[in-house]
Amino acid sequence: MKIAILSRNKKLYSTRRLIEAAEALGHEVMVADTLHCYMDITSNKPTVQYKGEELNDYDAVIPRIGASITFYGTAVLRQFEMMGVYPLNESVAISRSRDKLRSLQLLSRKGIGLPVTGFCHAPDNIQDLIKLVGGAPLVIKLLEGTQGIGVVLAETHKAAESVIEAFMGLKANIMVQEYIKEAGGADIRCLVIGDKVVAAMKRQAQEGEFRSNLHRGGSAEVIKLTPEERSTAVRSARIMGLNVAGVDILRSNHGPVVMEVNSSPGLRGIEEATGKDVAGMIIKFIEKQAKPYKTQTRGKG
Repeated sequence: MKIAILSRNKKLYSTRRLIEAAEALGHEVMVADTLHCYMDITSNKPTVQYKGEELNDYDAVIPRIGASITFYGTAVLRQFEMMGVYPLNESVAISRSRDKLRSLQLLSRKGIGLPVTGFCHAPDNIQDLIKLVGGAPLVIKLLEGTQGIGVVLAETHKAAESVIEAFMGLKANIMVQEYIKEAGGADIRCLVIGDKVVAAMKRQAQEGEFRSNLHRGGSAEVIKLTPEERSTAVRSARIMGLNVAGVDILRSNHGPVVMEVNSSPGLRGIEEATGKDVAGMIIKFIEKQAKPYKTQTRGKG
């Protein structure tokens, strides 16, 4: 098979592992810097160009699209879909998962457990918003934030009020969530491929920190999931329309609650914590699934 990987940097751990896994299984791999791809979108024969060459005859494309380039990255991926190339994750599914508010609304509609979450626009709604999520302590999140950036724990009512007002003053879109104290600064990353969780790790925040992201100094270890946690992770990925996803779950007093569904989950933390060849599992999934024009959207929507 010929596989294209959309990635800004081929030296990144996740991209490098995908290249190694694909080549080990006998596939031809090419990495294209997403922002340096360009497209002819008006032709009867849609194309993607890269460094003066047409990227044609590819069987599959693996999108490793960073949050900051979601708009352009999904446009490039959509063009591949219109060319009949099989996408590991579809453009519409990636856009859906990157919109934190939209993704929570979709999960909520399907009955997935979530932390109590509030969203408003007007400053005169702040008091009601704080009350809605059960008061302080509470978590305030920038809708555009990633890797724990733009996430604030407000421990008092006054602090919550001040932070929300400050974000609103900057015209930033935020959501406010209940603080799951019983999680103890830990969350669970479930790596879903297709219809099953293939690896899971518990991420523990360092002392004095409530964000468990490994980029923020958190630690990781293997964890045994409950059947309910497995089911929640798989259902969440399916609702987003993602074939491969990192589903972040907290253990609360009322069962597992989903914090986020990530469409480009990093592989380093989970491979190192579990010792599993997740990159190889992804390539084997593509081998089974890749067929021309096998997308829900065919580049539409």
